[in-house]
Amino acid sequence: MPSKIVSVDEGSPAERAGIGAGSSLLSIDGQPVRDVLDYKFYSYDSRLCLEIADADGVPRTVTVRKGEGEPLGLNFENYLMDGMKRCSNRCVFCFIDQLPEGMRSSLYVKDDDARLSFLLGNYISLTNLSEEDVQRILRMHISPINISVQTTNPVLRCEMLRNRRAGDALSIMERFAEGGITMNCQLVVCEGMNDGEELRRSLHDLKRLYPAVGSISVVPFGMTRHRAGLYPLNPTTKEGAARCLEITEAFAAVCLQELGTRLAWCGDEYYLKAGKPLPDADYYEDFTQFENGIGMLSLFAEEFRLALPDYAGRTARPFTLATGTAAAPLMKTLLEEARAVCPSLEYAVIPIRNDFFGELVSVAGLITGQDLSVQLQGRLCGSRVLISENMLRDGGDIFLDDYTPGQVEAVLGAEIIPVKIDGADLLARIFS
Repeated sequence: MPSKIVSVDEGSPAERAGIGAGSSLLSIDGQPVRDVLDYKFYSYDSRLCLEIADADGVPRTVTVRKGEGEPLGLNFENYLMDGMKRCSNRCVFCFIDQLPEGMRSSLYVKDDDARLSFLLGNYISLTNLSEEDVQRILRMHISPINISVQTTNPVLRCEMLRNRRAGDALSIMERFAEGGITMNCQLVVCEGMNDGEELRRSLHDLKRLYPAVGSISVVPFGMTRHRAGLYPLNPTTKEGAARCLEITEAFAAVCLQELGTRLAWCGDEYYLKAGKPLPDADYYEDFTQFENGIGMLSLFAEEFRLALPDYAGRTARPFTLATGTAAAPLMKTLLEEARAVCPSLEYAVIPIRNDFFGELVSVAGLITGQDLSVQLQGRLCGSRVLISENMLRDGGDIFLDDYTPGQVEAVLGAEIIPVKIDGADLLARIFS
C-alpha cells in the first residue's frame, strides 16, 4: 500500500530532489516500502532511486543523492506507515486491564509491535510475530529488541500470558541469538507464580543466551484497585521483594565474576518495598534499562549530589515537591542535604497517595491531576509545585486522568513546574 507523504523537511535531500507533499512513496531501489522499517533500512545509502506516485496517481522515478545514513526528510500520515500490531495476549498482570473506565481511548491501546520495540524501546512478547516478521528482523538485523519474557518455563508462560503460542515463542529468542540480535529482557514478577525457583530458572536460561541477551530487568507487577473480575493475584510483599532481591543479586554476582557484567538488575521498587538501601549508581553499569525503572533513583541521587556544590549558599523561593510515596523518602534526604549547604532553603516534600489507581501504586509517574489537586490543598510551601515530568503525557499538556496542569494550578493557586528525571534539573528548577 503506498505511503502518503504529508510533508517534506525544508532543505532535505527529498526536497532538493523535487518531492512534495501529497505524493506517495512506492519503492526505494526497487524494494517495496511497506512500513517505517523498510523506509529506514532501504533509504540508508547515499544514492537512491525512489518510485513516487504524484497526487494524481501517476508514478515517476526520482534519483536522490545524500549523505550515507542521512534522513531523506519525508514525513508520512502515521509514524509506522502501517497499522500498529495489537497485543494478542491476555496477560494475568496486564496494567491496561486494571485501568478504570472513562479514560481517554489511547490509554487502552495494547501494542505488541516489534517495530516499536526497535524504534521506541517498547517491550514485546513475540507471540504475534509471523515467520516473515522473524525473517525480516534477522535479514535487516533489527537490534536491539526489548522482550517481555516473564518466564522461560513454556507451560507457565502460556498460563501467565494466556496465549497458547507463548511457550513456543521462546524458541524465537534462540534464533535471534544465533542471528546476532541483541535482546534486553524483562521479567515481570507475580508473587507466587514466577518468583522463587521459577525466577532462578528464568535467569539461568537467559544467561545461556548471553551476549545476545544483553540485560535482564526484574520488576514487580503493578497492581491497581481496579481488578474486579480479573485473575486473582497477590500484591508484592516486603518479604517477597526481599526474596527477589536476594535471588537476583546472587545471580548478578556470579555473572559479574564469569561474564564481566551483572547482566540482571532489580527495579527500584523492589529495594523500596523491601526496605533495602538502593545500590550506588555504578552498580548499574551502563543503565541499559533505565527507562524500565532500573537504577533511576540511584542515578538521580548521584546527579543531584554532583551538582549540589554549585548552589552552595544560594537562596531560592519556597517550593513544594510532590512525588509518589515510593520516592518521597529519598527526595526528603536529598533536600535535607541541599539545606545543609543552602541554610535558607524553604520547602515541603509531600508524598501523594494514589487514590485514583489505589495505594499499592506508589510511583510518581502514575500520579493524577485530581490526586494532586485534592491532597496538596492547604499544604503548600510557597507558590511553586515541582513534579516529575513523567506524570504528564509527552508534550507536558495533560495528566493520566485528563486534568491539565492549568486546571491543577487554578485549584491550588500555585505554579506547576515539571522536572526531568535528572537530579541536576531538580536543583536548576529549585533555584530558577
